Amino acid sequence: MDCGSCAAKIRAALERLPGVSEVDVALMAERLRLRRDGSRISRDEVEKAVRGLGFGLSPKGAFEPETSPRGFVLPVDAYPGNAHIPPQKAPGQRQDPAWYRTRKGRMLIGTGLLLAAAWLVELTVGGLAAQWAFTLATLIGLAPITKRAVILARAGMPFTIEMLMSIAALGALAIDAAGEAALVVFLFAMGEMLESLAADKARNGIRALSGLVPRSARLVTGNRIREVPAATLSVGQVVQVRPGDRVPADGTVVAGTSGVDESPVTGESVPRLKEPGAEVFAGSVNGEAELRLRVTRAAEDNTIARIIRLVEEAETARPPTERFITRFSRWYMPAVVGVAVLVAILPPLIAGADWEIWIYRALALLLIGCPCALVISVPASIASALSAGARQGLLIKGGAVIEAAARTSIVAFDKTGTLTEGRPRVTDILPVSGTAEDLLRMAAAVETGASHPLGQAILARAEEAGLNWPESTHAGAIPGKGAFAMMEGTRWTVGAPRLAAESGVLTGESAARTEKFEAEGKTVVAVFSPDRLLGLLALRDEPREDAAQAVAALDDLGVAAIMLTGDNALTGAAIAGQIGIDHRAELLPEDKVAVLRGLTDRHRVMMIGDGINDAPALATAHVGIAMGSGTDVALETADGALLRNRLMDVVAQLRLARATMTNIRQNLAIALGLKAVFLVTTVLGVTGLWIAILADTGATVLVTLNALRLLGYGPVRIPRAPERRLSVQPGE
Repeated sequence: MDCGSCAAKIRAALERLPGVSEVDVALMAERLRLRRDGSRISRDEVEKAVRGLGFGLSPKGAFEPETSPRGFVLPVDAYPGNAHIPPQKAPGQRQDPAWYRTRKGRMLIGTGLLLAAAWLVELTVGGLAAQWAFTLATLIGLAPITKRAVILARAGMPFTIEMLMSIAALGALAIDAAGEAALVVFLFAMGEMLESLAADKARNGIRALSGLVPRSARLVTGNRIREVPAATLSVGQVVQVRPGDRVPADGTVVAGTSGVDESPVTGESVPRLKEPGAEVFAGSVNGEAELRLRVTRAAEDNTIARIIRLVEEAETARPPTERFITRFSRWYMPAVVGVAVLVAILPPLIAGADWEIWIYRALALLLIGCPCALVISVPASIASALSAGARQGLLIKGGAVIEAAARTSIVAFDKTGTLTEGRPRVTDILPVSGTAEDLLRMAAAVETGASHPLGQAILARAEEAGLNWPESTHAGAIPGKGAFAMMEGTRWTVGAPRLAAESGVLTGESAARTEKFEAEGKTVVAVFSPDRLLGLLALRDEPREDAAQAVAALDDLGVAAIMLTGDNALTGAAIAGQIGIDHRAELLPEDKVAVLRGLTDRHRVMMIGDGINDAPALATAHVGIAMGSGTDVALETADGALLRNRLMDVVAQLRLARATMTNIRQNLAIALGLKAVFLVTTVLGVTGLWIAILADTGATVLVTLNALRLLGYGPVRIPRAPERRLSVQPGE
């Protein structure tokens, strides 16, 4: 498929079939998905309908180029373990056919030779022979186009470029413009070929990601190492990665220390040191020393596979602009045909003008009226942006998200794990009615198995001290406030100081020390039973090093920033002061949602969170972006994710979204502007048939090439768009 109209043709034809629903045709991913009622229509009938439109079709996981030397299709199991990633082109593997071996390439060469032969006849013989030569060249070149036009008309789509092209060429023959008709057929074939090449170029940005994962891996089995296909690796196996090798699977380092270049996956240019216990992405490049990795994800679920799947799935979420263009094109082409008919008949009937001249101009109008450039203007830009973003570690779930992000006026940040590193450490241990060891031991017992960063920090400190803690039972969480568990018949709680104050055990000096810790930007948790305060633990989670820079950069873009945290007001103020950001503190999960609802009433809001604890807030904002290195929850719950865990990538994502919308507006201006100019010049008789088809083809190619500029996106290259800074006032 080369343009949006191709996808629209398939979608429209299949939606008319009985028992077929939920038709999803992805242009750049070249994927068809639908729901079929097996009692009403068979799979073969669906495939026959698609092939009848002139498109090839392969099972998921197979690879079928448009033509191949022997016309074979590789079996689905030719690429085991990953049905979502196109096969990689390795040495010795069959390559895509050259352009001149494709159907469109052969058509271009054939029509070109026919046109050249007709010109030769005109130069040597001339007269009637030349007229017949041009007519023959037109009819032979037009035959496959007309055949497809008839098929599409029978499928309920009479207003297609193939039909308009057929009418224009045959009409030109009827008014003795055979030479121009043959030229128009050749130019149409050239345009089809150029569109195909441009579309392939746009897809290569996504396809290139699949080539990052090596085809083979060095599997460690006992004392032996053997080479196996990377796609056959399973979770738990250990692989060797030599210096300079690409990592064959997502895994955890079990032996070795080395710098790893993750730029192919996350766009991060500086190699990262990997030691035992560190996670490594498939597709990254090992540096100076050997590593042994334990595989943590199967081939079909590694980071590269999920990035590709996300980018391809993102095509389904079409932005409002694209949906409008699709609706517009449905009546646009019939309107153009109507105008062409009026141009052909009104001047001769009303003013006695020459029929041949005005029929000729009407035929040119038909060619100019084709909406190909208009239809491709949005999806081409979106596909390029998705691909460019993926290479920079910016994952975006579709054009609708890009369009919403471009209009963002406020970015709301979660604090823990987003504005801060998410790895707090225990800084102060203040026993009140026991020893420091007792305090840590009891806190660790309550937090056993905790997933919250504060709980994990307490467990880590207890382990560092070499403590053993009692077994707990009936453990539970108090959302946004703390956790509790039963030990030896007593309920112990590790939670916010206000919980201890409500229980009446936090008073006097302990309350004063709590305020002192919080004024220092530390988070304080109290360890207490219903009648006893065991002590206080103070923890601090430092802001990310680029947090202040990101907030300043958002200000330059005219975007306000606000921090939402469940921490107390003093801690929230201390962190916000370090970063230079407005804030709201002491917010329960439902309070964050309420704040965001108030903001979304008046502003376009993007929420940045960790993708797990902030799921309700992410869903409430206009755009929810998850921090996290490709975790399942981060990719599934939010509208996008930042693979590099860098806050400056929030700025990069906004710039990419704005650049994409600018690119779309440019494409629409090119498509509509060229058509408007040539519609006027055609009616006035300044331009003719061959200029008309050249204008249509040229507009499509220009729009596609303009969209491809986004593939070179880099945060520095996209110009800023300074706007009035929005300030989030208390109560908003």
